[in-house]
Amino acid sequence: MKRRNAREKAFQIIFSIDNENFDPNESLKQLLQKEVPSDFLNAIVHGVFQHKQDIDEKITKHLEKWSLNRLATVEKTLLRIATYEMFYDIDTPHGVAINEAIELAHVYGDEKSGKFINGVLSKMIK
Repeated sequence: MKRRNAREKAFQIIFSIDNENFDPNESLKQLLQKEVPSDFLNAIVHGVFQHKQDIDEKITKHLEKWSLNRLATVEKTLLRIATYEMFYDIDTPHGVAINEAIELAHVYGDEKSGKFINGVLSKMIK
C-alpha cells in the first residue's frame, strides 16, 4: 500500500472514530475488510489515537480565532494526521506531511480547507 493511499484510509478511519467513537482496530477491519493494513497505516491510526490529547494541544496552540471544537471534522482529522506525522513519525518530512494533508483537503474538504490547513501546519514548524 502506498503512503498516499494509507493516509487516505487513515483519514477515513480516524474520521469515523471521531464521529462515532469506533475502536481503531475494529475500524481498520471494517474499512479494509480482508486487506492487511500496512505498517504506515497502522502507525498513523494508532499513533493519532494514542497521542490525541498532545496532538490536539499542538493544534490548539496554532489556531487563531478558532477552537478545536469549532473545526469541521475533515479539517480536524487532517490536522491530527499531519501533526502526528510531523512530530511522531521521523520518516516523514514536514513539507510532505503538509502537502499530503492539503491534497486530501482538496478531495474531502471545501475550497478553503487546504489553505486553512496549510496555515495552521506552517505555523507549527516555524
